[in-house]
Amino acid sequence: MFIKVTQSGARRYAQLVESFRNEDGKPRQRTVCTLGRLEDGGEVDTLIASLQRARGIAPVPSPMDGLRFTDSRHAGDVWALSELWRSLGFDDLASAWRRSKTETDVLGCLRLMVFNRLCDPGSKLGVLRWLDTVALPVGVACVPEHQHLLRAMDVLDEYSDTLGDRLATLMRPLIDQDLSVVFYDLTTVSVTGQTDLEDDARLWSRQVRFG
Repeated sequence: MFIKVTQSGARRYAQLVESFRNEDGKPRQRTVCTLGRLEDGGEVDTLIASLQRARGIAPVPSPMDGLRFTDSRHAGDVWALSELWRSLGFDDLASAWRRSKTETDVLGCLRLMVFNRLCDPGSKLGVLRWLDTVALPVGVACVPEHQHLLRAMDVLDEYSDTLGDRLATLMRPLIDQDLSVVFYDLTTVSVTGQTDLEDDARLWSRQVRFG
């Protein structure tokens, strides 16, 4: 008997083959059994290890022993948002609160909260849980605590007018052109005014929100 290797597609198999002579005395071969696929940690390796134990020989450790597969961190969406943030010049938003005396990395917290809102929206505590599932790009190394996010929100609220002006300055080159359609998301925004207009978006939003 001998071992014969056969192939089916990309997979290789080991078979136990027996040589014999037929009634005419001509040499022939027949497959006794298929031992399994030839791959690391596969059926053939298991059989070899069993035979070695039967002979009292310690099996040779496989390089696959102890290998564990763990969950990987998401990187693509955060990387794309980081590049978009940089290309839009949003790091310059920090100039809006430059007079603040806070020691919190407001820009870093803001960036992470924006990324979280776009990838997996959640609460401030949810941002911290989300950070455990993503791989932050180089240069986005801010890993805050819950209190840092809350303090950053306080700064953003205090300088909201200046921040809005700075954001408008950065975004104006992208929309300073003739527009035919503008979409407003007013689901969590309060809008006030003293003028009644026909087909006012504020009225439509109020009807959607309050029925």
